Amino acid sequence: MYRRLLESYPAEADRYDEMLEAGGRLRPHWRTLIDQLEDLSPEVLRRRAREVREAIAADGVTYNVYADPQGANRPWELDLLPQIISAEEWQTLSASVIQRAKLLNAVLADLYGPQMLLSEGLLPPALVFGQHGYLWPCRGIEPPGGIHLHLYAIDLARSPDGHWWVISDRTQGPSGAGYALQNRQIMSRAMPDTVRDMHVQSLLKFFHTLHNSLSELAPACGEPPLVVLLTPGPYNETYSEHAFLAHTLGFPLVEGADLMVRGDMVYLKTLSGLRRVHAILRRLDDDYCDPLELRADSALGIPGLVQAARLGNVLIANSLGSGVLESGALHGFLPAICQRLLGQPLALPAVASWWCGEKPALEYTLANLEQLVIMPAFPSMRMQPVYGHSLNAQSRQRVIESLLTQPHAYVAQEWVRLSQAPVLSRSGEYRLMSRAVSLRVFVVAAADGSYHVMPGGLTRVAPRQRKDIVSMQQGGASKDVWVLGQMRTEAADGPTAASAAAESQDGRQRSLDTAHTSLDTIRSTVDISSHAGENLFWMGRYAERCDNLSHLLRATLQRSTDLQGDARENFYQLCEICRGLGIALPAPAASGRPTVNALQQALIAAIVDPTAATSIAANLRHLHHCGYQVREHLSLDNWHAINRMPGLVADSGGAAGMTPALALNMLNNVIQACVGLAGHALDDTTRDEGWHFLMLGRHIERMTHLAALFGQFLRQPPAAQIKILPWLLESANSVVTYRVRYRRTPEWLPVLHLLVFDVSNPHGIAFQFQMLERYLSDIAEQLGTLSMDTPAHLSALLHEFELEDLSHDSLFVADAHARLVQLMREAITGAFALSDELARHFFTPLNAPVSQGVS
Repeated sequence: MYRRLLESYPAEADRYDEMLEAGGRLRPHWRTLIDQLEDLSPEVLRRRAREVREAIAADGVTYNVYADPQGANRPWELDLLPQIISAEEWQTLSASVIQRAKLLNAVLADLYGPQMLLSEGLLPPALVFGQHGYLWPCRGIEPPGGIHLHLYAIDLARSPDGHWWVISDRTQGPSGAGYALQNRQIMSRAMPDTVRDMHVQSLLKFFHTLHNSLSELAPACGEPPLVVLLTPGPYNETYSEHAFLAHTLGFPLVEGADLMVRGDMVYLKTLSGLRRVHAILRRLDDDYCDPLELRADSALGIPGLVQAARLGNVLIANSLGSGVLESGALHGFLPAICQRLLGQPLALPAVASWWCGEKPALEYTLANLEQLVIMPAFPSMRMQPVYGHSLNAQSRQRVIESLLTQPHAYVAQEWVRLSQAPVLSRSGEYRLMSRAVSLRVFVVAAADGSYHVMPGGLTRVAPRQRKDIVSMQQGGASKDVWVLGQMRTEAADGPTAASAAAESQDGRQRSLDTAHTSLDTIRSTVDISSHAGENLFWMGRYAERCDNLSHLLRATLQRSTDLQGDARENFYQLCEICRGLGIALPAPAASGRPTVNALQQALIAAIVDPTAATSIAANLRHLHHCGYQVREHLSLDNWHAINRMPGLVADSGGAAGMTPALALNMLNNVIQACVGLAGHALDDTTRDEGWHFLMLGRHIERMTHLAALFGQFLRQPPAAQIKILPWLLESANSVVTYRVRYRRTPEWLPVLHLLVFDVSNPHGIAFQFQMLERYLSDIAEQLGTLSMDTPAHLSALLHEFELEDLSHDSLFVADAHARLVQLMREAITGAFALSDELARHFFTPLNAPVSQGVS
């Protein structure tokens, strides 16, 4: 049995194997999984692994690594095989983790309070005050409910005898809980039967507890509490998780610039004014949070935040200064501290550690360097662990010199050979390989101060065999963690199955259960932040810009493949119009016109060249960037559509050598994607103020494009205009409308009326004036601001025209033509002015008024 899967699996005698007992026997809690995998063919298993990778790509789950060859947004790595932990083992482990969370919370309360541990000699003062993690301005701050650690994570590893050891504590803004839930959702879709049959415990209760705890502890003073998730921004390595957590918990995702302190209260800048913030779940490091009292050069924090917390006006999770506990040098002191504070022995030991700031520890480290791992004593130090057994003579001498020069800056730990677990090979023959793993477990504080462990977690996998560094920064992967429930009767299986089904869904619940009533929930509707409104506005602009460029380039490139008769001259004329619209095309020189091939390559470059500011590739990237920052406002389908768009013109090898046929096919795909995105905007987005700014962006961009396109067209001689009318209709995406309405070949006045004067044509200029006027009026009604008169003014100018005056044989055609050209210029100028005015009113509200009813 299990011969096919296990025959080539490399078990190692000096490591604990998560799947196999001594002698190569399967551990009991692994048997169901292996039984089911044995029934699958290699092709099916490969397909499921591919589905996992595709789900990660579609959801946009990333772990950003700077200067990574895969780009800034490196796809998250998830192995198809989970790490499995039995119910009995988990019960013991989770109790020990809860004890440690209580202990560390008590240590923080003491360090920022009476400092008994220092006065009694249980902690060396140099270990606390000698690092950047201790924040003096935060001493004396008492958080609501006495809870410093609302969310705590602990990194665990097994020794070869199977015992768990603490590797590190994560106490600032621990990452990974969102990734753990995303892993579970993807695995529940990839292996639903196995998740159900093995009674894998659900993770959802953990996030309900986190949501309820922050909402109940927030100092709301009778108001519906507003909790926000504070992120450093989209360039942070775990920003993808921040956006996912915000959507799951229903908290607005904000950056420091979205918040401000006024009157010692924290406010969120929204499109309608300032809204009081009662609690902040932060993923921003301690010292960056307040440039006024902490790190003065921080551009990410909120000036005055420490004072607001000091006065009890805002809950900050985790409390500022909690990063002091992330020092590995503390591990050796915790057993005595646990006995002193909790009156009980420490249940979960850390890897044996020696802080070199103590002379006996330094002497031991120097004498036993080959058996130890040298690590930084403080989180602010940027260095990788140094394994003593791997050092040559020269490197060993350098390490000894560093230890002697600054002994307090280093901690030595016992070298623990991490346990190994099976991973699925992606290349070559279908087989299992072994990799070192470590387990990150998450703990959440309830409002009553009790702690609850997520029944699962995040397993990190080393990138290579027999490599003990499991850092995601160095190319590691992850596993879902399956904590098995107690065996149940068939009648009792309902909740587990229901939970698994819920986790396999979108999972980004907008409203998790809270202690507040449904009426409170309705009343606590949060306005759109200024930052989100600005990104939605530009998302609309970039989406429309990609659509406009695609139609323009497709209509032009199509006419480069058949240049019989007048077609060649017409093509050169179209290229002149495109150049006038900002497309980088070679211009005529003294030696003559550029060749058709040169123009074709330039048109193709305008599609695929990511370095060209006006290219479709660049605009798709900007569109994705804006959507990336407002993911919590988008449905999963809408986000999937945006997330796929940059790939439509990626990996093309550039313009050189690409045929027009391939480029046209690429443009067709972009246009189809833009149509889908327009559908999401009209039918898949809530009609709040954010939607109005999204639509304003689309119509401003379309008005600008149409006015510029028509303005360039009007610069052509009348005889030439007649010949390129079909191209004009195609570029303006109105050819079908014209054919259905007029049932004849394009003629000057009907085309002019359709594209400029017809208020029923959604791709006409008059229609854009009308829609902008409507949306501005709606925003004025919703947000209490004055409507801007640019669209109404342009509509009035348009109504002054008599269509017959624009006929080529009219006596008044010259004057009407000049006025029409001027109107196009005013439309472009008005669009830019309108965009700037919206930015001044809504996107940078540094002096925004406080919303009605908010103190």
